[in-house]
Amino acid sequence: MNRIYLDYNATTPVDPQVLDAMLPYFSADFANASSIHTPGQRARAAVETAREQVATLIGAKPQEIVFTSGGTESDNHAIFGSVAQALLPVRLSSQQSEPPHIITTTIEHEAVLNACQALERQGVSVTYLPVDREGQIDPEAVRQAMRPETILATVMQANNELGTIQPLEAIGRIAKDHEIYFHTDAVQSAGKIPIDVNALNVDLLSLSGHKLYAPKGIGALFIRSGTRIRQLLYGGHHQRGARPGTENVAGVVGLGKAAEIARNSFSHDAQRVSALRDKLEHGLLERIPQIRVNGSRAPRTPNTANIQFAGIDGEALVIALDLKGLACSVGAACSSGAIEPSHVLTAIGLTQEEAKSSLRFSLGRHTTESEIAFAIDAIPAAVAQLRSLSPTYRKEAASRV
Repeated sequence: MNRIYLDYNATTPVDPQVLDAMLPYFSADFANASSIHTPGQRARAAVETAREQVATLIGAKPQEIVFTSGGTESDNHAIFGSVAQALLPVRLSSQQSEPPHIITTTIEHEAVLNACQALERQGVSVTYLPVDREGQIDPEAVRQAMRPETILATVMQANNELGTIQPLEAIGRIAKDHEIYFHTDAVQSAGKIPIDVNALNVDLLSLSGHKLYAPKGIGALFIRSGTRIRQLLYGGHHQRGARPGTENVAGVVGLGKAAEIARNSFSHDAQRVSALRDKLEHGLLERIPQIRVNGSRAPRTPNTANIQFAGIDGEALVIALDLKGLACSVGAACSSGAIEPSHVLTAIGLTQEEAKSSLRFSLGRHTTESEIAFAIDAIPAAVAQLRSLSPTYRKEAASRV
């Protein structure tokens, strides 16, 4: 069975060029990048080249890039580090003051939401701003949520389930006007859409290698020069003291190469993948009654379609499609197996039943026309079969006749 993969938002395959770039650093050039001998300096040069490649992808300076283990660590470093830095003067002076305040949204990835909730348990105040039916935040809501004690706004650039792109430029201007730090989780946008940290006025930006054809276990955090946040880990003085620990040289090289490829090809990739995504959506809308595309009226990343199939249990449909050789998901990979419906879909106003009947199809660099044609044939057949077994859907369908 030829398998078709439409779950690129969960993870991507390592690009062959990325793998080729990495391989020497598992064998001949295995040295520690902190060693001063010649092999160590070759490894150091490779790390710094990768730092330049990642910086170029997002319009940053190389010295503003800190390599991490992935998006989750980058998000945690930005959020916990900002709060720890804000609290330090208070602790040193023993003065009582209002707790730090963070602004975020209800549709963030759990790496952000769970970090904020952990801080709430420590007394930090957090405002979770709602989104509209398309999954977008109103920048004015950010302005209205500002307080004297607000230290950080964290708003993802593109949602992992809907693909919805947030108006970061407007939010960034508001954060800058109020002199607070602005962080964005760009894990689902880096390599898919253009990013310029200066145009967006972001101070902190997270990205992850395995979302843009680099390996798992590597990521980066952009920290704008002059931004003061505390480190999370303590050890050596690697990466100018921002993140101690021996660098994952092969992973860093892979992320750098992936960033270079993305920068050189994303315009072409975005146009091609967007056309395939639209073809998939239109084909399914024409062939299946009682479906809708969630978040379709907002700007989206070019590869993401979230589709609601009335009368269907989403997990059952994922399994049925998997048996046909097609891989997709009911939402975020980090939440697979969760009993509760997607917090993103309920945040845009879907009922629990509607959220549980929604599937995410995310396309990628290797998706082909023939794969989309197969999906347009396979999905309606699976939906029809599952609906025929659903007494609730049959009853509702009969009432519409």
